[in-house]
Amino acid sequence: MSAGESSGSVVRRILLGSQLRRLRESRGITREAAGYSIRASESKISRMELGRVSFKARDVEDLLTLYGVADEAERDSLLGLAREANVAGWWHSYGDVLPGWFQTYVGLEGAASLIRIYEVQFVHGLLQTEAYAHAVVSRGMRGASPAEIDRRVALRLERQKALVSERAPTFHAVLDEAALRRPYGEREVMRAQLRHLIDMSEQPNITLQVMPFSHGGHAGESGAFTMLRFPESDLSDIIYLEQLTSALYLDKPEEVAQYEKAMAALAQESPSPEESRDLLRGLLQLT
Repeated sequence: MSAGESSGSVVRRILLGSQLRRLRESRGITREAAGYSIRASESKISRMELGRVSFKARDVEDLLTLYGVADEAERDSLLGLAREANVAGWWHSYGDVLPGWFQTYVGLEGAASLIRIYEVQFVHGLLQTEAYAHAVVSRGMRGASPAEIDRRVALRLERQKALVSERAPTFHAVLDEAALRRPYGEREVMRAQLRHLIDMSEQPNITLQVMPFSHGGHAGESGAFTMLRFPESDLSDIIYLEQLTSALYLDKPEEVAQYEKAMAALAQESPSPEESRDLLRGLLQLT
């Protein structure tokens, strides 16, 4: 199975969940009532509608009946989505070190056609060198065995392959200067990381900007975030906010619009990609 196919299964799961949610809401049916119809809890309906769990064909059939979907073509289309959504992704082989809440993100990231990020704590995972990633993971997983750390780093490097694949997404990153000055690993690790950022910034599908300290306050004051857009027109943009033990996935238009404004402001207020590249070269000389 290719990475594109497995990532696509996550998108199909979320697409199916959003369609089931729209059907339920259009009929004025509560999550509790929907859960009762498939012998499940209200929280399971919520997880299904968010695309967080796999779908049983019987559950989807029962929900479609409850929601009054009688057209065979529409039913077959949604049941087909359910079958395709249950295909396991390549990242499931890393389940021993990959939190369940992060598995959804890895699939979405791999399926996105546009990825926009703002990062302040460290260099974003898709742009990390192996040595830098090892230092970041070691710091974040204190007490973990060397084997566990190596597995997590290997997963990060596997994710990075999408940026240089034939179907590579457009990637726009705004890194706060703090992420570049905070040391992870020895001096040469940081120097190699800065050189890698300069190289990656020259890739045609990658736009890299640095928000310098000298700018003062800016639109990223609420912290790091990721915006994902997909080629499927039926799927809305998703905002990913990572927390210490979980994550938030926002897709309401009004919430997405706020992050759109913040990202646009960050891009406008940061130095241009060319100027940011010069800033990286300056930091490299100081490191």
